[in-house]
Amino acid sequence: MTAPGFDELIHAPTRLSLVSLLAATEWAGFQYLRDAAGLSDSALSKQLTTLEEAGYVEIHKSFVGRRARTAVRLTPAGRRAFEAHVAALQEIVARAGLTVVPDSL
Repeated sequence: MTAPGFDELIHAPTRLSLVSLLAATEWAGFQYLRDAAGLSDSALSKQLTTLEEAGYVEIHKSFVGRRARTAVRLTPAGRRAFEAHVAALQEIVARAGLTVVPDSL
C-alpha cells in the first residue's frame, strides 16, 4: 500500500492527465500523448520537460528513417509519486463521503 502524498506538480490538470496515461502503459508515443491529452506539440513538450526535470518521466528520442520518434515512460519515482497522489485524492474523497449533510439542504 502506498502512503498518501499530495503532489502539487502532478496535480496540475494537464500533468495529471499525462501521468495517468503513462501509468497505464510501459511506454507511450509523443503523438498518442498529444492527441489523448488534447495538447499542441509545444504544450506537451513543455509539460514533459517539467515532469522530466522532476525525475518523474524518462524521454527517449530516436529516428525511424528520417522521422523523429519520441517515447515517454514513468520512472519508478514518477510511478511512486502518482500512486501516492492518487492515494491522497482517495483519502479526500473518502472523507467527503463521511460528511453529514444538514436536512435543510
